[in-house]
Amino acid sequence: MCGRATIITPAIDLEKRFNAAFIKSAELKENVNISAGNKIPVITSEQPNHIQMYTLGYTPNWAHKQTYMINARSEGSFNPENDPHYEGPMGIFNKPMFRHAMKSQRCLVLVDAFIEGPKQEKLNKPYLVYPNRDRGPFALAGIYDTWQHPLTGELHHTVAVITSAANRLTERIEHHRAPVVLSKEDEEKWLQSDSSAKEISRMMQPFDSKGFNAYPISKKIKNPEANGLELLKPVGDKLFKDYDRCLYERLKFAEEDAYIIREERLVEGDQFVLF
Repeated sequence: MCGRATIITPAIDLEKRFNAAFIKSAELKENVNISAGNKIPVITSEQPNHIQMYTLGYTPNWAHKQTYMINARSEGSFNPENDPHYEGPMGIFNKPMFRHAMKSQRCLVLVDAFIEGPKQEKLNKPYLVYPNRDRGPFALAGIYDTWQHPLTGELHHTVAVITSAANRLTERIEHHRAPVVLSKEDEEKWLQSDSSAKEISRMMQPFDSKGFNAYPISKKIKNPEANGLELLKPVGDKLFKDYDRCLYERLKFAEEDAYIIREERLVEGDQFVLF
């Protein structure tokens, strides 16, 4: 599983979309290439009316060292074949690393898009997955925890993205997994502490691909240090034909300068693991 996430929407628009305010210490920075160790905006079950910036890469509070677990499989050890029609139990509830967070530390991970590649080529053949029809930012299902460095005492607020088996769109990319994308109706339920395991399990299914599309982008994205709007420029056709503007076109020709990524560092390099 590999990939990246993108957040470009200005803070004021994220606040309107998710009906939550950034905490005073949170600083949102545009980033088209969010990878392990980078900050990403989240809304936690503990503070559902606020947006905070957490480190992408989950570490449980009891860990001896920082682990940077970016993903958490909804099926746990079940569904090893990654069957998209799997209807069995969700093993994540019983995983020692995640079971406490699944009970009381769920969160929304706010993104404009995510980047995925085929199982074999990974980010050597990346695709940008985004909501069509100018729908704007959306929420991935996540879990979080706070880890304290044993020597420095520094607190690290960390998050992982829940994944499911592939849906129709990620199957076209030839990838076997996908992040869990929450519908607007389920965002509040995901954060509620009284949501049942049955209800949470229902939400951790492959997302509906009808509201999304994808297109290939430059493999320069695999360098975690690379950034800049040009990384999102199409290098091929969309997976599904439509007449909407692609995400790059929406951002490139946006009237407000707040949408523009000014710093563009396109350098070859290595990749981290994500979706």
